[in-house]
Amino acid sequence: MRTGPYPNRLQNESAVANMIEYLMISAVIMVLLIVMLLLVNTNIMENPANRVIYVSFTDIGNGVSTRMVDVYAIAPNDGDITTHFNIPDEIVGRGYFVELGADTSSADQDITVSRGYLKAHIAIAGIGVTRGVSGNTTGAGMNIISYDSEGF
Repeated sequence: MRTGPYPNRLQNESAVANMIEYLMISAVIMVLLIVMLLLVNTNIMENPANRVIYVSFTDIGNGVSTRMVDVYAIAPNDGDITTHFNIPDEIVGRGYFVELGADTSSADQDITVSRGYLKAHIAIAGIGVTRGVSGNTTGAGMNIISYDSEGF
């Protein structure tokens, strides 16, 4: 015996409630997935690459600084000396710039290795105050350090 005008109403409401619950849970999961996809590129791929680039820039700056100190140590009183050295052509598949000279934020001279917004400042080890240095280069090709007792 049927009671009331809608005997199957409970079953219909249960089906609609299950569908709405499924849609709400799916929507929340999709939003979380989209947020995760946006953050994965930055946190899992770019940040470690930027750390590797910064460490590489620091190593390159230290190497150039060491080569400059070596030239300074054997520099003649009268005359000139030139040395060729090689640094990596690319770091993580892209080129970079090496600039030598005074940094605007400090009194000492330093080496700045940069690409885009990534920069590494390295102090010139021991000769920054006694000898003025200037110049720039890139990673590509052979690089030269020159010293002339009369100046350039």
